[in-house]
Amino acid sequence: MRHVLTTVAFLSILCAQALAGSSNSLMDISFDGALLACSNRDSGTISIVDLRTHKVMREIKIGSKPEGVSFLGNSHSLAVAVYAEDRVVFLDASNGKIIGSTDVFDEPYGVVANRDGSKVYVTLTYPGRVVEIDSKSFTSIREFDAGSFTRGIAIRDDSLFVTEYYTSNVHAIEIATGKITESWKGSSTDNLSRQITLNPKRNKAYTPHIRSRVSVAHGEGAVFPYITAVDLFRAEGKRRRRIPMDSFVRTTANPWEISVSPDGRTLIVVFSGTNDMYVCNVIDDDYREITPRATMQLGNNPRAVRVAPDGKHFYVYNALDFTIAVYQMSNLKKVATIKICDNPLSDEILLGKRMFYSALQPMVGRRWISCSSCHPDGESDGRTWQNPEGLRNTPAFAGIAWTHPLHWSADRDEVQDFENTIRGKLMQGRGLIKGQVNRDLTAPNKGLSKSLDALAAYNNSHRFTLSPYAKNGLSAAAKRGQTLFLSTQTKCAECHSGPFYTDSTPRRKIIRHNVGTGNADPSEKMGPKYDTPTLLGVYRTAPYLHHGKAKTLMDVLTNNPNDRHGKTSHLSESQRADMVAFLKSLPYEDPEPAAKKLNMRKVER
Repeated sequence: MRHVLTTVAFLSILCAQALAGSSNSLMDISFDGALLACSNRDSGTISIVDLRTHKVMREIKIGSKPEGVSFLGNSHSLAVAVYAEDRVVFLDASNGKIIGSTDVFDEPYGVVANRDGSKVYVTLTYPGRVVEIDSKSFTSIREFDAGSFTRGIAIRDDSLFVTEYYTSNVHAIEIATGKITESWKGSSTDNLSRQITLNPKRNKAYTPHIRSRVSVAHGEGAVFPYITAVDLFRAEGKRRRRIPMDSFVRTTANPWEISVSPDGRTLIVVFSGTNDMYVCNVIDDDYREITPRATMQLGNNPRAVRVAPDGKHFYVYNALDFTIAVYQMSNLKKVATIKICDNPLSDEILLGKRMFYSALQPMVGRRWISCSSCHPDGESDGRTWQNPEGLRNTPAFAGIAWTHPLHWSADRDEVQDFENTIRGKLMQGRGLIKGQVNRDLTAPNKGLSKSLDALAAYNNSHRFTLSPYAKNGLSAAAKRGQTLFLSTQTKCAECHSGPFYTDSTPRRKIIRHNVGTGNADPSEKMGPKYDTPTLLGVYRTAPYLHHGKAKTLMDVLTNNPNDRHGKTSHLSESQRADMVAFLKSLPYEDPEPAAKKLNMRKVER
């Protein structure tokens, strides 16, 4: 064992008080309990709430897709991770003025601050780092390697605790050295751990996540909701304990955030798929960890929960109602609802997004899974699933409005065809169409259901952000790789063509290609020809190919039997490295203006 927290550190854990900004969340409460800050991902704003009056004082435009927020020490200054713009923005919550910003590499998510607020620590989801920022000069001081796809972060004295999004691994990082000193590994099925919370009175950390059981292709076995309790002090034995939330009280889906009361006795977790919440007693037995006290129904898509510093109230952010609900801790009664911003979405997109996140009827029959369980916020879950048709790597949704048909097998030509999935064994819902559904590539399902068309509109709304590897344009290596990619020598651009680097477009007839990968999966039922995926954003979507057997982009280029997937066998090691540099730079420009100039057709629903 490389490192275990010392007795002195353990005692400091027991004596620590809950501080503003000590664990990442989409909401934070100032040290004095006067203000609450909430990030509004859809509107690109931060709302500041006066907790004495339960009124929004101001809403501040901050940038595209803000995520984690943190007050700095005992001040009303605030740091915000602007996920889609690769910036951390600092503002004064008292007057709403932006006071500084710091550019970071890619996808800032979780934010915490040290005790005096002089330093801010931010997780960068891709590729998995923590950046330390001076909150006075707004300069980046250091970056730490923090595993892979790091999101959750908490701080306690001289240590940071972070979670890996796709594995639920937890790492302790010594702030002085920036080194990982201890790790608590999750199960191979653990997935989507976006937050971590420390118990202020015990040597425990808690992270919400799901289990993605990729070998099961039906709803009641594929995805499970969990809270994992991590023992930060124990050197041997059971150092992580998974607590299955589906059988805790009733079936739930997609745990998003956890908050622990200042006395360490109450744990609250919200579930974004089933729109409910567990209020739990924390049990000091190193076995059960928590027991249920109450189950409460919430609004649409709850994504954050925060307990006030005095422990008298807690706050729940219902993200797709654009409200915060205020509850008394003593009796769990709701005492106020605060509208934090106007709905920035069209009525159709809002309806579709609510459907996308719902694990309730008519979308889902058994409350286990929603569309967002595998495609959170339109991204991939980083998994390859054993589907009935064979192994299938989960794709991201960016750009799909321009790149129909859908699925690796191109067996669906509209998002509305997923009515078959909603009614099938995976989701077991009643469905959104009244009456018979048309199968896959037969007559269209578009226009048969307002709700289904809304779901399609939301799915088709996802857009690309630019690659972090091309912020200053293409590097010399990427330019050399681009020349190789476009050459007749490699023939890569024969299939990966156009602004979206694919010949899969709504306008053309369905095209599939046999690139020699179909025989690698003995369970394959529909191959060996597959739809051409877009290469935009490929830098962050490993593993690759329909079966997920290529772990890196270099694997795609080197494991290419008989040169059926482009001509790459003759390339030197340096040429392959140049090709990878180019692929990682995609997209280096917004593809939509070029697509519109070429008069390419976009699917609106």
